[in-house]
Amino acid sequence: MNDQILNAIDEEIAKLRQARAILAESGRPSAGRTAAKATAAKPAPRRKLSAKARHAIAEAQRKRWAKVKSQKKAVTPAATARKEPAS
Repeated sequence: MNDQILNAIDEEIAKLRQARAILAESGRPSAGRTAAKATAAKPAPRRKLSAKARHAIAEAQRKRWAKVKSQKKAVTPAATARKEPAS
């Protein structure tokens, strides 16, 4: 009984290995496609910013956020003001 089960398992393993080999072989790109993909996949080198440029960008961003925050503060009191009850 155990021998039959083990033989069946071995047969399934052999079938699965054959299927895996076929799939792995068909998934491989040809030599021409590999070279084309390798050159297209290279990312462009990153550009370096000077410290002065980074500082200028940071200051501009701080000014933008300050503007947004000041607009929020101006809107908040009007939105939260309660109406006086009618007497």
